[in-house]
Amino acid sequence: MELTGAQRIEAPREVVWQALNDPDILRRCIPGCQELVQASSTAFTARVVLKIGPVKASFSGAVTLSDLDPPGRYRITGEGQGGVAGFAKGGADVWLEPEPDGATLLTYAAQAMVGGKIAQLGARLIDSTSRKLAGEFFSAFAQIVAPPPIPAPALPSEAAP
Repeated sequence: MELTGAQRIEAPREVVWQALNDPDILRRCIPGCQELVQASSTAFTARVVLKIGPVKASFSGAVTLSDLDPPGRYRITGEGQGGVAGFAKGGADVWLEPEPDGATLLTYAAQAMVGGKIAQLGARLIDSTSRKLAGEFFSAFAQIVAPPPIPAPALPSEAAP
């Protein structure tokens, strides 16, 4: 399965880069993430619970960052075991491009492979679930990294005489 996309984030590239390397932020953004522990500057262990169609599984696995070119790009690869539900493994290339107005365009190209019970659900369900999860991740990520501004309270109008 291949998945590509882009997300505009209203924050400078360096801020987005820092967030992409912060295990606490990633844990809060990854749908179903129960635990994300940084083992080294480029390695993490994770536990994620996901529901794909009728199958709910807990995956435990490892995530590695490589091809680092801060603050412009990196490759993230991971592999997880879900017991009887099967396994998932894949990777993504992530690029950060500064926008003229100070925002950042995050672009990604991901590849994934699943096996076991999950693979029997069919490519269409897996693909739609993957797109939904990617959307949830980037929506949460953008909200944490660049929350919308809080509008200033309206000034009280003067009372008419």
